[in-house]
Amino acid sequence: MIASRSRLLAALRKAGYRPHALLPNTRSAALRPRVALGANSARAPANDARAFSALALPQQPVATSTDHSHLYNAAYHPRAPEPDYPALGPTTKTNLFTAINSAMRTAMQTDPTAILFGEDVSFGGVFRCSQDLREEFGEERVFNTPLSENGIAGMAVGYASAGGTAIGEIQFGDYIFPAFDQIVNEMAKFRFRSGNQWNCGGVTLRAPCGAVGHGGLYHSQSPEAYLAHTPGLVVVMPRGPRCAKGLLLSSIRSKDPVVFLEPKILYRSAVEEVPDADYEIPLGKAEIMRSGTDVTLVGWGAQLRTLEAACDLAAKEGISCELIDLRTILPWDSECISKSVEKTGKLVVSHEAPITCGFGAEVVATLQHSCFFHLEAPIQRVCGYDTPFGLVFEKHYLPDETKNLDAIRKVMDFSG
Repeated sequence: MIASRSRLLAALRKAGYRPHALLPNTRSAALRPRVALGANSARAPANDARAFSALALPQQPVATSTDHSHLYNAAYHPRAPEPDYPALGPTTKTNLFTAINSAMRTAMQTDPTAILFGEDVSFGGVFRCSQDLREEFGEERVFNTPLSENGIAGMAVGYASAGGTAIGEIQFGDYIFPAFDQIVNEMAKFRFRSGNQWNCGGVTLRAPCGAVGHGGLYHSQSPEAYLAHTPGLVVVMPRGPRCAKGLLLSSIRSKDPVVFLEPKILYRSAVEEVPDADYEIPLGKAEIMRSGTDVTLVGWGAQLRTLEAACDLAAKEGISCELIDLRTILPWDSECISKSVEKTGKLVVSHEAPITCGFGAEVVATLQHSCFFHLEAPIQRVCGYDTPFGLVFEKHYLPDETKNLDAIRKVMDFSG
């Protein structure tokens, strides 16, 4: 961890920050570096003006007596407009990992406090998402860490609590679990525990997730439901390159901590025309990908490709499906789904993760309550099985378009 700590201190110094400035001079010098680097920086005295007097990074607003602190940044507003893509100018045919790379490059060009770190990121990462970024921004801003997910998350929390922008990479979503103490008990609660006097909203943790065709038990999991059970986090999963660039830029610039899950099967297989310009897609807002009148289909991430195929199959049988991409899993856009179900009267929710306590269960419970008198059929879930992810049985495990078509037919049968 020593090399990573040295690079983090170098990044702080380059931004004009003196690493012992967070603690008043009456504290022991032996304790001072811990506040700059660790998640326990929230323990600095809130009322001591000297604690933040020398900090050159962006300052955090202090809550007033009338400010009722809540879990998310007061500026968070999911009804921000969608990008006007034609007005953004030239586009480039881009796959997912290149779009992620473009978003991080743009973020680092526009924010001098932004740093990127994780296992092998200075070499480009195992999926090449950080390719050439060390050469462009230097080893003080793009650097490798030891094999310690908890250390990566803790470093991100500490740096962001000092006002910087931290982009941490967890090499595989399956290995995010060792970082849960920092994510759940520090990152998500940082704003709330201080009464909104400070936060670590500058954290974005990226992690590849989901099936890839050959990942087996330890490189195929989708952990979004675990994360969505944590108030204070924002959890995002894009479905393709154009969506990914805009959502990642919003995540990095958001003043709430974000876990950004990237479906790794799409890194090279998903290709779209992506604007070269700097643009953001609002967090917390779903997108209606395809309008329809008979059935509402809801999914996120790579599962949208499967649901698009199911919609095409259903259309051949005269069934009109409305397809919705949730995009942000927490906080999620229940209003968009409700309006659609009020129109169609039927709902199918599909995701790769196991069915029991998957995030689809939250969608179903919410819609059962909000749309009870509009429903014409029992809500269907088409999800992964409640088993560890098998290697040779991956094709049987995945909720493919045929399984989703069966669910569509089932809800339509209730309509006569």
